[in-house]
Amino acid sequence: MKKLILGLSALCFIAFTSCKDNAASKVNSENVAVAAERDANAGNFPVMKMDKMEHDFGTIVNGTPVETIFKYTNTGNSMLVVSNIKSTCGCTVPSNYTKEVAPGETGQFTVKFNGKGNGKVSKSLTMTTNTEKGTEVVKITAMVEKDPNAPEPVKTPTNPLSTSTPKTN
Repeated sequence: MKKLILGLSALCFIAFTSCKDNAASKVNSENVAVAAERDANAGNFPVMKMDKMEHDFGTIVNGTPVETIFKYTNTGNSMLVVSNIKSTCGCTVPSNYTKEVAPGETGQFTVKFNGKGNGKVSKSLTMTTNTEKGTEVVKITAMVEKDPNAPEPVKTPTNPLSTSTPKTN
């Protein structure tokens, strides 16, 4: 048993030391140069400056579609890339966004809200970017009021909104 352990130890020693002899010859100098450049620029992220972080549509009637535009400027020194914009629900749709913004340039996207809801409504939109933080979040808000021209719900004994009492015989 002792000979087996010594034999395995010697084999492992030979295997590990033989790899070290060839390690330097396996390094690709082109990859080292690319890595050095990447590391030198690691802190050189684009910086996104929004024209507003929140847009308030004010008071709107339920079901009235509204839209706004958010603008963003790249105040950094490298290309800003916006890879995606998602909202918290299907009632708020971001569209037509500028995907690449050079340093000093401005991009934008449109947000359409279908106007449905009741009372104070707030929705968030998350932008996926190549900034140091990786995401930016903006919000829209509105006070949604009942449509004054909307028909009243039918009041029947089976309707919980009914204020009348059912007839009894």
